[in-house]
Amino acid sequence: MNKHFTLVLLTLLIGNQLIAQDATQLDTIRQLKEVIITYQADKLTPITFQNIHSKEIKSKSVGQEPSFLLSETPSITNYSDAGNSQGYSYFRLRGIDQTRINMTLDGVPLNEPEDQGGYFSNFPDLLNSVSKIQIQRGLGLTKNGVASYGGSIQLFSPNLRDSTRTTFGLGYGSFNSFRAFGEYNSGIKNRKAIYLRASQVYSDGYKYHSANNSQSVFVSSGLFFDKSTWKINLLAGQQKNEMAWLGVSDSLIHIDRRTNANSNQEKDRFFQSLAQIQNSWQISPSSFLQSSIYYTFLKGNYDFDLNNFLGFPPTEELYNYAFQSNLIGLFSNYSLSKKNFSWTTGFHGNLYNRKHTGSEKELGQLYQNKGFKNEVSAFTKANYSYKWLTFFADIQYRYVNFDYEGSVAFQKLNWDFINPKAGFSTSLNPHSTLYYSIGKTGREPTRNDMFGGNDDLLADNLGNPILSNTKPEYVVNHELGFRYQKKRLNLDFNFYHMDFQNEIVLDGKFGPNGLSLTSNVEQSVRTGLELALFYKVNHYFSLTNNSSFNYSQIKEQSEKFTPILTPPLIVNQEVVFNKNNLTLALSAKYQHSSFIDFANEEMVNGYFLMNSRASYDIDKFQFALFLNNITDTKYFNQGYVDFDGSKKYFVQAPINFYTSIQYNF
Repeated sequence: MNKHFTLVLLTLLIGNQLIAQDATQLDTIRQLKEVIITYQADKLTPITFQNIHSKEIKSKSVGQEPSFLLSETPSITNYSDAGNSQGYSYFRLRGIDQTRINMTLDGVPLNEPEDQGGYFSNFPDLLNSVSKIQIQRGLGLTKNGVASYGGSIQLFSPNLRDSTRTTFGLGYGSFNSFRAFGEYNSGIKNRKAIYLRASQVYSDGYKYHSANNSQSVFVSSGLFFDKSTWKINLLAGQQKNEMAWLGVSDSLIHIDRRTNANSNQEKDRFFQSLAQIQNSWQISPSSFLQSSIYYTFLKGNYDFDLNNFLGFPPTEELYNYAFQSNLIGLFSNYSLSKKNFSWTTGFHGNLYNRKHTGSEKELGQLYQNKGFKNEVSAFTKANYSYKWLTFFADIQYRYVNFDYEGSVAFQKLNWDFINPKAGFSTSLNPHSTLYYSIGKTGREPTRNDMFGGNDDLLADNLGNPILSNTKPEYVVNHELGFRYQKKRLNLDFNFYHMDFQNEIVLDGKFGPNGLSLTSNVEQSVRTGLELALFYKVNHYFSLTNNSSFNYSQIKEQSEKFTPILTPPLIVNQEVVFNKNNLTLALSAKYQHSSFIDFANEEMVNGYFLMNSRASYDIDKFQFALFLNNITDTKYFNQGYVDFDGSKKYFVQAPINFYTSIQYNF
């Protein structure tokens, strides 16, 4: 299969270069897009989405985890292990955890195929190199990688067409948080361009012994021919963390809110790299072909203090779980665009393997196994416009298999999915669009779902593998929305209804290796309203509101209950003042209480936060100050009920600050 990937790649890429080199018109370089991504939505696409553009990303990015920026948009909640904005953090969309949210960078899957999780912390300061983010809530458009079950987060690499610039930045804040970075963009010169960025991020963490020390580099370069562009992305990051992934009992929180339930022996070390070669070829004025090959490497390990996890006194016993994975993939999409019709078709395939090694400090290696997961998918989609109506259809076929090599005999598992979507939008006037879409998609369980939280597969008395769940889950998603866009007012308002069958949900429990456990529920429904509003009051003031209302229910036999960590109401409000080189902003967030157990007896309380930021540009310098949780709210936004019935919570930081300076030339 590797040979087939290589042959297809060479055919596509070499052929494209030979044709591209025949062209001679320099002005078409400016007309052909650097990278044409066919998974982006626009104002007539009948799905629910939101864009975060470069200017907003740059104004709010201080090296924090991306989930903090994402949580300012409708229906997204987040929390961090260490309590501050660096190190491990997690997010949920419409109450759905991030293993079921598709994440890509220029179309390259960022989710690890085996556990389907994507961890931005492996690429610290990533937002510093992101030119745009598009969040698609619900199924959205067909994308590469894991199913966009709850939604998708699409990141886009630096725009090489930007003007020449060099930037150096330094920042320091509460909990000994520190960031230093250097960035360079050459702009296009003699058909070539390059972007470079290197960052160092460090924090002691809000909790005791929860430090994060991480570094990353991003290199992006391009060749711009008349009818073809090439782009190479190289991204690498490494981090070392003192672990803080265990919740803390409320009794200990009352004594000292900075308590860390993990022992100070527990640390992790991870390195991850990503390489991508992209090509966009304009075949004719109305058609183009976009192709890409990518490779991702991951290596790391984490410590696990079993005695501490079980509540026993600490000893010298310390377990370690190590991983090493390789993912190579290829995708190619052909697009045709006419006056009233557009059509895109393409395929994606990848090969993945991951080695798992368990050991104990004194005993040495305890086991080693390997997981293999391969995927092939193909899709086609079309848009047709007639007067003020636009019709949309999208269908994908996806095949996935999983195999395992270890001490237990295993029979390869296979899944097939056909994922259809359809909808329409209507332009009520030049500023208003009404849309509706319906779609269905399926998703296979993760390795952790199937293995019941065990890193090494267990067997029964007959030697047969013990598998918790191998059945896929399905969702039917309805989206009905209204968009209004004028110079001073942008309004997006939508209703959604998601009907799940055999949904796999986090149940708030942990397995024997500290991995989060899931349960299957027979039937569940998530319904809600979402609002994204921007209003330019006058030349100086603007208002932004991102809010959501959610009603969710799980039905299991005769029982009905609310899924965990799904607050019914979230409100984000921001007021921004901008005059000359000065920007002042005040934001407020309200998040309603949510349950942390299936019995719906325990919950995390609702909370209200206020944050502020200020920036001032003078000559080539930019100074910024961020004050977070300025009301010093004592809150936590994540929790679970432990095996002994005790409540455990993740405390978030009280009032804190961060200040930065940047020099641009």
